[in-house]
Formats: sequence, C-alpha cells, structure tokens
Amino acid sequence: MSSDRWGDRLRTAVRSRGRLCVGIDPHPPLLDAWGLPRTAEGLAAFADICVEAFAGEVALVKPQVAFFEAYGAAGFAVLERTIAALRDAGTLVVADAKRGDIGSTMSAYAQAWLGEGSPLVSDAVTVSPYLGFGALDPAVTLAGETGRGLFALARTSNPEGGGLQQSVTSGGPSVAQSIVDAAVAQNRDGNDTIGLVVGATRGHGLDLSEFTGPILAPGLGAQGATVRDLADIFEGSRELLLPNTSRDVLRSGPSVSALREAAVRVRDEVETGLA
Repeated sequence: MSSDRWGDRLRTAVRSRGRLCVGIDPHPPLLDAWGLPRTAEGLAAFADICVEAFAGEVALVKPQVAFFEAYGAAGFAVLERTIAALRDAGTLVVADAKRGDIGSTMSAYAQAWLGEGSPLVSDAVTVSPYLGFGALDPAVTLAGETGRGLFALARTSNPEGGGLQQSVTSGGPSVAQSIVDAAVAQNRDGNDTIGLVVGATRGHGLDLSEFTGPILAPGLGAQGATVRDLADIFEGSRELLLPNTSRDVLRSGPSVSALREAAVRVRDEVETGLA
C-alpha cells in the first residue's frame, strides 16, 4: 500500500506548479497544423514535443487516450512512453480514458490505469459512473491502495450531457448531484481519492459545498470558458480546482518554447484569477 496519499501529492504539485491541467490532444487537424503526418510517427513527434514543453512547468498533464488508441498498438506504445516520461519528470498524469463498467471488467480497467507495474499506470484516470457509482468500487479500492486518484464524470462540458445529468427522478437529487453526494461520502476517509469532472463552460447547478476533493474543470480556452468564468462558477474553496485547457495551448505548437510559454501564461492567469 502506498504511503503517499493522492490528495497530498496533488496539493504538493499544485503549490509548486499551479492548478492548471494541460491536455495532450493530438487531433488529426492539429497534426496537420504542426506539419506532422497522421501516423504513429507523427503522433510520437507530437507527444514528445508536448512532454518537453510541459514537464516541470504545470502540475498536471492529461493525455486524451482516444487519440492514441486510434493508432492501435503503435499508438498505445506512444502513450506508454508519454505517460512514463511525464511521470519520470515529476509531472502528475491524468489519463483521460473515461472508463466505466462492472465487476471483473472494471477491475481490469483499474489495473490498466492504476495498477503497479502496468505500462499505462498513471497518477489518476477519468471514469464514468453512469453504470452506477458502486460499479466503480474496484477502481476506488485500487486507487486507495496505490495512492492514486479518480475523476468521476459529474456535470460535463458538452451540451448533450445536460438532459441525462440534470434529470431528477422520484423527487431526489439530479443524477449529477447524486454522483457528487457519493463522492463526498467516499472521501470522508480524508484521502480525496474521488475527484469530479465538472465543466467550466456553464453554470453546473450542483451543490459542491461539502465536496473537498479535486475538481477537473474542462472547457478553458477553446471551448469558451475564461478564468473569470471559473471564479464565478466555482464559488467557495478552490484549492483543488483544476482548470483544463488543451487546444488553446496546443495551437501554439510545434515550437517547444512557444508551447511552453503558452502553458505558463495560462497557468499564471489561472493562479492570479483564482487567488
């Protein structure tokens, strides 16, 4: 069992390098814009540039797994190297895999992203609780044992999610609020194992007053959210509010120095705006 709790490691990283989480999202049009081929070789070059630019500059980096997965085994090999390089440099990695299933399948997903010795092991992984929050138990257990974290989708930044996430049945809380409440209960052990994904592009309509864990807030930059929006949407304690930007920074590539400068600029804007 790890002696380093996820919440403690995350707080240390945030104090040292700010709250910004930068995505590595190698969209095919971005490969084109960077002058790279839409191949595993182009993917590798893209990822290497991002690692060189972001490692040591921001607290968290979030590779979007789907864009690596699209290249099959070669893409996963690039992802493995990218995760390892970032973690070796002391940068926390959030694998944006959005995994969610039941029983032994969820256990296998947990081992892939959180298990010691896995070539894909990351510091945290995004998960979907929409097969029932309890279905995440294998990942919750393993994350607690290894000192790693989960980010459960609650109120996402995409407009299509609202109908489901805001729905209410039998006079109870909304579906999204039920996820928040379950995360609050799980985190009462003080480990902050469960984080939430709450989009920054609109009012979320959630009661987060009892939630003490980390909140990954996608939507900053290209999706339209601003630092001012973050301050308005997320009231109260924002110690572990982790704004996420991807395309807004990545469009500064392929220059490593320009990419690094863009990430540092947004990082500093976030720290000033949320101080």
